[in-house]
Amino acid sequence: MFPQEMDVFQGVRTEKESPSIADSYLQTFAEGDTLVLKEVEVFSAPLTKYSFGHQIKSIHFGEFTEFQGMALSDFLQQRTGLFLRQYGPGMLASLTMRGTSAGHNAVFWNGLPINSPSLGQTDFSVLPIGGFDELFLHFGSGGALYGTDAIGGTIHLNSRLKFDQGHQFQFATLLGSFGKWNQQAQYGFSNRKTATRTRVYKNIAENNFPFKNLSKPGTPIEIQENAAVQQLGLSQDFAFQLSDDQLLSSAFWFNQTEREIQPIIGSNTLDEQLDRNLRWVVDYFRFHEQKTWNFKTGLINDLLSFNCIQNMTSQFFLIADLDWEISSLLSSKSGIRYTDIQARLSNYNAKEKRLELYQSTNLRIQDNLKFSLNLRQFIYDGNFAPFTPSLGAEWRLISGRKNEIKLKTTGARSFKIPTLNDRYWEPGGNPELLPESSWSAEFGVSHDLKQKNFRFNQNLTYYNMWVENWIIWLPQGSFWSPDNIREVKNDGLEYFFDFDYNFGLWSFELQGNYNLTRAINQTDISENDRSSGRQLPYTPAHKAQGLFGINRGIWNTYLNYQFTGNRYVGTDNMDFLPAYQLWDCGIKVGELKNSWIRGSIGFQVNNIMDTSYQILRLRAMPGRNYQINIHISL
Repeated sequence: MFPQEMDVFQGVRTEKESPSIADSYLQTFAEGDTLVLKEVEVFSAPLTKYSFGHQIKSIHFGEFTEFQGMALSDFLQQRTGLFLRQYGPGMLASLTMRGTSAGHNAVFWNGLPINSPSLGQTDFSVLPIGGFDELFLHFGSGGALYGTDAIGGTIHLNSRLKFDQGHQFQFATLLGSFGKWNQQAQYGFSNRKTATRTRVYKNIAENNFPFKNLSKPGTPIEIQENAAVQQLGLSQDFAFQLSDDQLLSSAFWFNQTEREIQPIIGSNTLDEQLDRNLRWVVDYFRFHEQKTWNFKTGLINDLLSFNCIQNMTSQFFLIADLDWEISSLLSSKSGIRYTDIQARLSNYNAKEKRLELYQSTNLRIQDNLKFSLNLRQFIYDGNFAPFTPSLGAEWRLISGRKNEIKLKTTGARSFKIPTLNDRYWEPGGNPELLPESSWSAEFGVSHDLKQKNFRFNQNLTYYNMWVENWIIWLPQGSFWSPDNIREVKNDGLEYFFDFDYNFGLWSFELQGNYNLTRAINQTDISENDRSSGRQLPYTPAHKAQGLFGINRGIWNTYLNYQFTGNRYVGTDNMDFLPAYQLWDCGIKVGELKNSWIRGSIGFQVNNIMDTSYQILRLRAMPGRNYQINIHISL
């Protein structure tokens, strides 16, 4: 694995080949940090370069194996310790990070922000795992790095291509309980100059699972109806090395999801929803000995049709930045992002132009002490969002080949501008709304221990955050309207660990995480309001996850556990949903191969104990279920 600040390219070049643009770029970094790196040549954006002091977790393609074709919400809920408010399997799933709301988390695809400008958030149930290759989770405030919405955290979805791989074909299918059938096929070709890949998928789920009908006497077992989901998509990735110092890349993603909206328990509504998303981005890179220019343009079109009522938004982006290695001690990145937004919704039309100026600087005082300073000014339709700085530092307290202890700290400001719905909804929109603003600080320690047969890594972070001008919708006579009413104080602990041990032909893996989250409302909105000093609704104070795996040769097996604590239903904390625990297990026979084909087959059991639980009140979730995964590569 490369160090965080070195994650720029990936892929291997033989010593006999001539140096590429990537080699010279990485060599610049290597000289500055006196590190010896492999020569590589396929591009990936250096996401973590200016993030000293921040908590960032990277997840790559191999960790998605048993989730191929499933929604990103399923993976995040089961494997990361994050909490998503899910309205049922395949239904709306909104993420909360560090106790913030769904709109306080920014989501990026290949460097483009994809949160809906009208709703201000992303539905993670319509993002299939097969639509990207790697995932980065940035915990905590990132407004100075990424712009609006990045108060609680940021999700990055990236595509990756490799040069000089020849022809490649892959096919994957998943068969599961309750009418689940996911299929994906991809073809790729690359030589030393060109890389291309085409990927298509179709995912189906009937979601006709049994559940207890709590609305009827005796809570009889019934079959869930009107909850089917059908999804199809296409992605096309391309990269071309124009010359030794120029690279052009492009990514295209079309995704369509048709859903029957699962009714609450006791209801028989027959709502339907269509989500159609088109995303396209083009990057041009020009490499110099100490500088890298990046010019990016992109387009995002989103259609949401609920019961045939259509709402459409489009975003067009122009982005340019310069990354400059000024010296071995100092690096800088300066940039500008322009966004043009158009929205045509059922009850209003709106246009908006946004401009962002950003500056990031790294200072390496010595090998074991590093600082990142990030600054951003965001302007929307002539309005200035709060000026957004962040300062982070990392101090390598103990450094050795086998043992390393690192201290990290960050102080940051972040913001969220009001959504288009907040300002223009008819009736009730409030164009005078102020941006939500947050101040946060965090302190963390990481420990990495490496021995001959095992590796142990752990991270502990304490954070404290204050969010002002929190926007909520309140009744105003015959309609509802938003206002900057609330203030919320968030603090908590995050703990992650990974342990790997090798013993002969056997290898053992143990990983886990724990999140303690306190998100306390500080404001009563009326004389009769009793929400001040209470935990925000549907924000569990405790969330934990752990996985134990055993591998021997081509055989792999795992046992996964997740715990979600009580969630209050209302702002007064008088009623709550009980905590629940879920167990999953699986076995995989991997890397079965001969001279021209290789593959794997896996079998999983989810919710082994057949636990009856609800993530949100009166939203039924499936009990014990099974699935088979098959992967074939040519």
